[in-house]
Amino acid sequence: MPTGHIPRAWLAWSSGKDSLWALHLARESGEVAVVGLLVTITDPYRRVSMHGVRESLVEAQAAALGLPLHVVRIPSPCSHDEYEARMARAMEEARRSGVTHVVFGDVHLADVRAYREERLASVGMEAAFPLWGRASRALAEEIIAGGVRAVVTCLDPRKMPRELAGREFDGELLRQLPDEVDPCGENGEFHTFAWDGPGFAAPIAVEVGETVERDGFVFTDVLPAEQAGGE
Repeated sequence: MPTGHIPRAWLAWSSGKDSLWALHLARESGEVAVVGLLVTITDPYRRVSMHGVRESLVEAQAAALGLPLHVVRIPSPCSHDEYEARMARAMEEARRSGVTHVVFGDVHLADVRAYREERLASVGMEAAFPLWGRASRALAEEIIAGGVRAVVTCLDPRKMPRELAGREFDGELLRQLPDEVDPCGENGEFHTFAWDGPGFAAPIAVEVGETVERDGFVFTDVLPAEQAGGE
């Protein structure tokens, strides 16, 4: 995609449905040229922080989307200062490569948006929020109708039933969510892994694995299909 004078951007990649839809909308708008995915990996586990998704699956997503993956590795536990230091180094790398923007999939958490904008401004960069201000239910339905296929990899059992872990993110799941749960999981109620959707060259073959409870959250492992039989 020719970028011309269009600002170059990395997209903050969580591996989930909102990141994929934000990428889709950013590409459709043409306001920025997304030239890479930025992901935070908890290094001892080699998994996406909070989502619990295997690094190998994130690499498969990046390959399917035709974008390079820029990994910020953090220890466990990771202090706020250490996280910020490692992210600042990543932003230095981005700026050296001509990237001026970071695209986020946030919907309506104003404090999160303000934090992101402040941190980026401090290093001379800007944030973009393609999903911002959308009604969560309508957005969730739009994501599903738009062809995003995703599975719930992590949920907060204090907010929603444990048995929804590992479920497909679809209309039936939306109908089973408690009324107080944001349909996009915007308040951290749940997280997902997207295995197909707009921009994917091909779906990622996966199987749902074991579900465990750890650190107060319920995690469902998602395995590459060729590994599922051997683990």
